Amino acid sequence: MGGCSAPNCSNSTTIGKQLFRFPKDPVRMKKWVINCRRDFIPTTCSRLCEDHFEPSQFEEIARSPAGGKKLKPNAIPTVFDVPDPPSPILMKEVKIKLDYAGKRTRGDHGYARKQLCSETGEPENNEENNKEDYSCRECDRFKAHLEQQYLNNAILQRQVEEMKKKLNKLNKIEKSLQNFLFEDQIRALSLTKRSRRAVWSQNTVQSARRIRAAVGGKGYEFLRELGYPLPSYRTLCNRVEPTIVAPPAVLEEIAEICAETQEKFALALLPSSSPATVVGS
Repeated sequence: MGGCSAPNCSNSTTIGKQLFRFPKDPVRMKKWVINCRRDFIPTTCSRLCEDHFEPSQFEEIARSPAGGKKLKPNAIPTVFDVPDPPSPILMKEVKIKLDYAGKRTRGDHGYARKQLCSETGEPENNEENNKEDYSCRECDRFKAHLEQQYLNNAILQRQVEEMKKKLNKLNKIEKSLQNFLFEDQIRALSLTKRSRRAVWSQNTVQSARRIRAAVGGKGYEFLRELGYPLPSYRTLCNRVEPTIVAPPAVLEEIAEICAETQEKFALALLPSSSPATVVGS
C-alpha cells in the first residue's frame, strides 16, 4: 500500500500510521484537496494519514473493522505542513486570506484552523459549516429524488392515458364484431388457429352449416385458413341434430299405411284384362 498523499508527509502503514481514503462525495473531496494545498485529482489509491486530522474528527467509541481509528462521517483534515502561501490556483478557488503570513514557524501544523472569512474577517466555524454543507447536500439529494418521482409519475400517467385509449378502441372493435359474430366466435379469435379449446355454440354450428352450404367445402376451409372463427367439418358432423323418435305404435301405423299405398300403386300399374279371357275362364 502507498503512503500519505499530503505534501511534506511520508507516513505509511509500514511505520504504524493509519491511512484514510479520500471521500467519494465531491464536496468533501474538494475540501480535503484544498486543505492539502495540492492541485491534483485524487484516485482510488490516494490516502491521508491520521496525523492530518484533529482528535475531534475521530469517533470516540466506534472503531474500524481492523480495530483502528474511525473518522466521523463529516471529518475534514486540517493539520498539514505546507509552505506559506498556498498555490495561486487554490487561492483563486477558495478566495481566502491569511492574516498570519510570515508569523508561522515551520513546525506549526495548525494554520488551516486559523483561516479567516474573506468578508467578515472572523474565524470560520468548521463544525457549523460542515453541518450546513451536509444539510444542503441532503436537501439537494431529496430535491433530485422528488423531481425524479415527479418525472416517473408523469410517465405513468401518460401510460395510463394510452392504455385507456387502447381499451376504448378494443371495446369499439368488440361491439363491431358482435354485429356478425357470436360470443364464442369472438373468444376463438384470441386462440391459436389449431387450438382444440374452442367451444362452439349451437347457433355457431348452424351458421357454419349455412356458410358451408353456400360456399362449398373448399371455400369453407379457405375461410378457416384465413382465420375466420368457424368450427371444423368434423365438428359439424359430430353436432348433427338428433332425429325425432316416434313411439312403436305410431311406427306400426306408418308401416301399414306405407304397405297399403304400395299395394294400391302396384294394382294400378297392372294392365286391364280383356273380356274374352274372362269368359273362357
